[in-house]
Amino acid sequence: MDENTTGARNGGATGHDEYLRILEAIQTGALHLLAGFPHQPSALRFQVGEVTIEAEWQASAAPIIAAPVAVPSEAVTAQADPPSRAVFRAPSVGVFYRSPEPGVDPFVEVGDRVTAGQQIAIVEAMKLMIPVTAPTSGVITEILKENNEPVQFDEPLFSYSPE
Repeated sequence: MDENTTGARNGGATGHDEYLRILEAIQTGALHLLAGFPHQPSALRFQVGEVTIEAEWQASAAPIIAAPVAVPSEAVTAQADPPSRAVFRAPSVGVFYRSPEPGVDPFVEVGDRVTAGQQIAIVEAMKLMIPVTAPTSGVITEILKENNEPVQFDEPLFSYSPE
């Protein structure tokens, strides 16, 4: 192995680390963007040099029979969740998963005690796995969504009794 090959390998490792850092930054940015969209886009494009961000939604071929009505989140909480019922919500639009992978036990079950910051599920959005973490401590009282079920941003996933 000559000096050029060794230098390329070392530079390659550094380049690889930089590449992974950039990908992580893009993933974080994409997650923040997806959390703000009312509906999941069919395509999302990033370009780092000269900053390009594009989101695309497919036009619906069928007419929409009933469109959702925008309601302030306080009203939704009051209607959907009785005052004694606290909920953990979806961080993004996507598909809800109760376990880290198929065939593995779920993160939590009814009756489990969780602590603030503990991962309790996953929401997959455009091939990105977004961890669902408990913002506060409590005991899981009900699982509100089925495994592999589509969810909307801020939709209740679990009810819990705060501690």
